[in-house]
Amino acid sequence: MNTKLWQGRFEEDSDPVFEKMNRSLGTDAVLLEVDIRASRAHARALLGCGVLSEDEFRAIDQGLQQILTAYTPDQVKAMPYEDIHTFVEATLNQQIGPAALKLHTGRSRNDQVATDFRMFVRKAILLVLADLEALELALVECGTRHEDVLIPAYTHLRRAQPIRWSTYCLAFVEMFSRDRERFEQSLGRNDVLPLGSGAIAGSNFPLDREAIAKELGFARVSANSLDATSDRDFVTEFLSNAAMFMTHASRLAEDWIIYSTDEFGFLELSEKVTTGSSLMPQKKNPDGFELIRAKAAMTIGLLTGFLAVVKGLPTGYNKDLQEDKEAFLKAFENIRLTLSVLRLTVRTVTLNTDRMERAAADSFMGAADLADFLVKKGIPFRTAHETVGRAVRDALEQGKKLHEVNLSAYSEFFAELPPDYLAAENIVNRKQHSPSLAAPSVHLQKP
Repeated sequence: MNTKLWQGRFEEDSDPVFEKMNRSLGTDAVLLEVDIRASRAHARALLGCGVLSEDEFRAIDQGLQQILTAYTPDQVKAMPYEDIHTFVEATLNQQIGPAALKLHTGRSRNDQVATDFRMFVRKAILLVLADLEALELALVECGTRHEDVLIPAYTHLRRAQPIRWSTYCLAFVEMFSRDRERFEQSLGRNDVLPLGSGAIAGSNFPLDREAIAKELGFARVSANSLDATSDRDFVTEFLSNAAMFMTHASRLAEDWIIYSTDEFGFLELSEKVTTGSSLMPQKKNPDGFELIRAKAAMTIGLLTGFLAVVKGLPTGYNKDLQEDKEAFLKAFENIRLTLSVLRLTVRTVTLNTDRMERAAADSFMGAADLADFLVKKGIPFRTAHETVGRAVRDALEQGKKLHEVNLSAYSEFFAELPPDYLAAENIVNRKQHSPSLAAPSVHLQKP
């Protein structure tokens, strides 16, 4: 059998330079398992509509299973075939003979690859979902270990108000929970069977598409053959979800890079996820988190790059779509590596709780509480804000903390201020919306 599925119309061989560009086996060899599964289901459908005899079907089915047993994707990559579909069909022909030549009846590589890829993306999403949940649980556990420790919360990277460490951890649980929800929702839109759509206009054979869908685990069949063979929304959506997750991961990485500096000293990253310097013996560098920041940027680039690929394609399948797998696989690799490193880092981090508590005790972070105290005494908020602002300015000029100045000089109502009103614990406890680990909005059980 020819190593190309389309050679009959051609007299000349492809130029080697073009062959290198056109060949995708080095990338799509990872589809080996799903291509075998989809081909077995297609063979069963061909049996059902009378294209294959029982003997031919059994030979094809057993031959496909043998290929899956005999080869791994890594072994297949180096073979002289255009893509994974060509490899499977040619290898099947070598094993069972002429019956293999009937397998592609009523099928195009267009609906074949769309089916394979949707199956592969489904498996990838399920792996990402499991990893995301494990990361969320690690963050809940980290928050639980130091539930009542206080740290400053920042706006504009300036101390703003004190919060609990558990509140900080749960902020990222919320972000990653939304990421998990987006991936879960995308499963439903991915769950459509294209097989039976042919190249573009459907199949001339009465394939039982519902039976194929059931065998391959799809919830429904595609409604339009033109759309089904060229639709890559499911890839774009995965890349979009990946970029969003990586953005959240990069934010956590940036925080912890800052928090682990000598200047902050809030936490120490494990030696499991840091490196040293080739010149300076004292260094402990947060390379894992720095790489996460970089991979977030590259993942965003994969999304924008693939959107640029599909934005101007004429309706119907175009070979530009071959680039979908490379973009997807790199994003998938970035996500899984990031999730693993994040989870390991969260589970092995050491908190300098004394340093955190000292930073959280900065009474200037109670300035808003002082303004609210005056509001509760009947003073308009803008007036109260200005009054406390003057006290802050004077304290700074005197080299004092806010709790060290005579607040009664700024408002008679401050004479009624309870002792320790500006203590960080009291500031936190006064807040009406101060999330705790007792009731995180995501439905996760503590480890």
